[in-house]
Amino acid sequence: MSLAIVHSRAQVGVDAPSVTVEAHLANGLPSLALVGLPETAVKESKDRVRSAILNCALDFPPRRITLNLAPADLPKDGGRFDLAIALGILAASGQLPAESLSNLECLGELALSGTIRPVQGVLPAALAARHAGRTLVVPRENAEEASLASGLTVLAVEHLLELVAHLNGQTPLAPYEAQGLLRHTQPYPDLAEVQGQIAAKRALLVAAAGGHNLLLSGPPGTGKTLLASRLPGLLPPLTEEEALQVAAIRSVASHTPLQSWPQRPFRHPHHSASGPALVGGGSRPQPGEITLAHHGVLFLDELPEFDRRVLEVLREPLESGQIVIARARDKVAFPARFQLVAAMNPCPCGFLGDASGRCRCSPEQIQRYRGKLSGPLLDRIDLHITVARESTQLDVPADDGETSASAASRVAAARDIQLHRQGIANAFLDLPGLRAHCHLAEADRQWLEHACERLTLSLRSAHRVLKVARTLADLQGEERISRQHLAEALQYRTNL
Repeated sequence: MSLAIVHSRAQVGVDAPSVTVEAHLANGLPSLALVGLPETAVKESKDRVRSAILNCALDFPPRRITLNLAPADLPKDGGRFDLAIALGILAASGQLPAESLSNLECLGELALSGTIRPVQGVLPAALAARHAGRTLVVPRENAEEASLASGLTVLAVEHLLELVAHLNGQTPLAPYEAQGLLRHTQPYPDLAEVQGQIAAKRALLVAAAGGHNLLLSGPPGTGKTLLASRLPGLLPPLTEEEALQVAAIRSVASHTPLQSWPQRPFRHPHHSASGPALVGGGSRPQPGEITLAHHGVLFLDELPEFDRRVLEVLREPLESGQIVIARARDKVAFPARFQLVAAMNPCPCGFLGDASGRCRCSPEQIQRYRGKLSGPLLDRIDLHITVARESTQLDVPADDGETSASAASRVAAARDIQLHRQGIANAFLDLPGLRAHCHLAEADRQWLEHACERLTLSLRSAHRVLKVARTLADLQGEERISRQHLAEALQYRTNL
């Protein structure tokens, strides 16, 4: 047969669209043409494939070979198509039965010796192959990652000859069995290690229970970073679907997807990070820190030190839960449903309001420092907390003795209430959801409206106060929001 078809997968963002590799052999002078919008690494695959086939003592047909990567309008890059191209040539030249390829999808880069090297972005391809009902052939180094897609048949191969012998029925390969490496959780830092800071711990609990964004403001050394690092340990465990999404993002970003599987991510970029580093980008769009923090926590320390233009880009994903990277050729959407925790000093020197009286900043300097943060960005942060300096006694135990485990159980109970009531955390309620699930007594509604007017809060801020009050009621197991909940929620908007 002079025509063979092999299935593979491209990588576009965190998606893995299907690519059909068509190999056709015709009479004429020996040549090899590769079409279908291949980029440089794909164009070079014809030389890798030729050497690999010859070094495996297989026949490279001396004919006019045309390779088409369909669809033609989808850009293809990387060495992930090498294995599919080699199998297509071998099947078209009669060295493999073409029917053995009909139910396979192949990923892998070929070395000149025929060894199959690992590629990135295997997990999204594995999930797509499972949905298509096909068997996935991957390099052995990628097999454990592909096996995260439960219900998928995975064939792990190390060499081209190994796969050829399987397809010819000489030495069948057994489906890959997971090695039991699917749980690599590391213990989170314990909340009980934080000395004092009762108000900040309470805000951390509220943030975890409702999925709210949090801003910590205070002098250096008051434990802002320490508090932020405890938040992931309070959040509910990832569901299987969420864990697969997190691992798929890590796979696309060239991170080891099995590391800390399946824990919530905690990303802590430096304040010198550029816009593309934070939100993603590049000529071939790659996920940034906000996408790597999907279903987890993004901690921005020294918030005013970030470039203001970089911070403003956060406004869209904080609302929509995704970021769209637009380029001349196409647009790529990355998920970015993260929980923002930010920390800042109250003034340039950091000691405004400190009992030591060390602050020497002028009002103009303080105003200019705080002016680096825009009102619309601060509006999207639900909880604003001032973290004061605690006692310097080294042997003082925690005030309430609450551990992360006990706090996490309270958070889980509140989240269960929210999921049964509305299917999402309170922080993600839209306007119809607010009207349906945040009922107020008439007197309380008027009280809240009057308080928002006196505090000159925007309508967005008022809605976020209502969401926080809903979370406070859920933490207490109460069906209705009371004025006590509204008063505490308003308190979190007046600390800056």
